Amino acid sequence: MEKKAVVLLSGGLDSSTVLLIAKDQGFSPNALTFRYGLRHEFEIDAAKRIAQTYSVKDHIIVDIDLRAFGGSALTDEREVPKDRPANELSEGIPITYVPARNTIFLSFALAWAEVLEANDIFIGVNALDYSGYPDCRPEYIKAYQSMANLATKAGVEGNQDTVIHTPLIDLTKAQIIHKGTELGMDYSLTHSCYDPSNEGVPCGHCDACQLRLRGFDDAGLTDPLTYMDNAR
Repeated sequence: MEKKAVVLLSGGLDSSTVLLIAKDQGFSPNALTFRYGLRHEFEIDAAKRIAQTYSVKDHIIVDIDLRAFGGSALTDEREVPKDRPANELSEGIPITYVPARNTIFLSFALAWAEVLEANDIFIGVNALDYSGYPDCRPEYIKAYQSMANLATKAGVEGNQDTVIHTPLIDLTKAQIIHKGTELGMDYSLTHSCYDPSNEGVPCGHCDACQLRLRGFDDAGLTDPLTYMDNAR
């Protein structure tokens, strides 16, 4: 019997690794990507490439304009932080946090999973090598899963308990990269940068670029992407 799953696929390093983990665990992944008001669409282009390369059964791109609310340097006109010291990356909640983003994304994933009669949702949240986002913590995921099983027809009728899989939550970025490499992930297809050039070249200085570059260094591997300003 086919094991269906919904995988949240942003086109970044983490979510792309999660896609291959889901496949490795025997799931038939259906990928869900959001066009939610970022200043660029390079992540969406990456998600399309990854979904096609790794033969995703179905890939849906949903439009949600979170620019209507603002509240994040990723969706409004505030400047994206650059070259923050390593010790600051895990302290506090940075202005690149998008309010309630994972709650919104998981709600869409939950709806699609119910339609597909899929019990499983995969999301690439990480509580170690990431920028202190509150919706990446284990306690948040646990609470959301409890809510999910109270919020759907399938959950109330007792024939479909939703499981939210977070296979990266306790891994370092280096461990994530090693795992993806073992599974055959081509990281040249991915996009992580918060503030790329008009051509999509990553800046090498935002939090996402710094964490990615440090992860490859710690893993003893070379990031296949080319960065601006010799940031590597």
